[in-house]
Amino acid sequence: MIIFPAIDLRGGKCVRLIQGDFDKETVYSDDPQATALKWQGMGAKFLHVVDLDGARKGSPQNLDAIKKILDAIEIPIEVGGGIRTLDDAEKLLSLGVRRVILGSVAVENPALVEEAVKKFGDKIVVGIDARDGIVAVHGWEKSGNVKVVELAKKIVAAGVKTIIYTDISKDGMLSGVNAEIFSELQNSSGAEIIASGGVKSLEDIRALKSAKISGVIVGKAIYTGALDLKSAIELAEG
Repeated sequence: MIIFPAIDLRGGKCVRLIQGDFDKETVYSDDPQATALKWQGMGAKFLHVVDLDGARKGSPQNLDAIKKILDAIEIPIEVGGGIRTLDDAEKLLSLGVRRVILGSVAVENPALVEEAVKKFGDKIVVGIDARDGIVAVHGWEKSGNVKVVELAKKIVAAGVKTIIYTDISKDGMLSGVNAEIFSELQNSSGAEIIASGGVKSLEDIRALKSAKISGVIVGKAIYTGALDLKSAIELAEG
């Protein structure tokens, strides 16, 4: 299982939100580059980067910060947030991003997902963010009025192999993960699932690994020190 340390960008800074609420922001660093180097130094093999401004505005906004991260580290990164067109995806991939994450557009324009997979292959992953089994879009501020399982099956039919599933109710809450919902989606959709939301301890990492989840995104827990990234990676990979 791969551990993905998260770097959420807002105004070029490294921040964390609680349940996606832009009014509940904590700034952890003015230097995302240094943060990326820190996580790489602790053994991370892949970083998960979210352009929060992009998610809100509908197009990538933190390209400078993303480029600085790429220039600083040797490990790959995936980027999500506001990627709504093939041009957006191409722009990020040409910077050196390994994978781009399509979110809201997967709900609103499924044909684009299929097109993106044909053009970029496994460099395309889809992020499904949900509350109570219903997908949320546009920086989690609106309901997509579609069930997670329905969307996941459509995405897999379009050729997507990996889905990042965020449990919004637990995001930024340090409340522990519900490994079962990730396992159920992995089994019902046939996609590899990367779990996100609520990770607070090594117990969560152990539960997700036991459920045979492909990967897990860790955010607030590693910023607050509740979870030691190095220990989490050793457990996940062991």
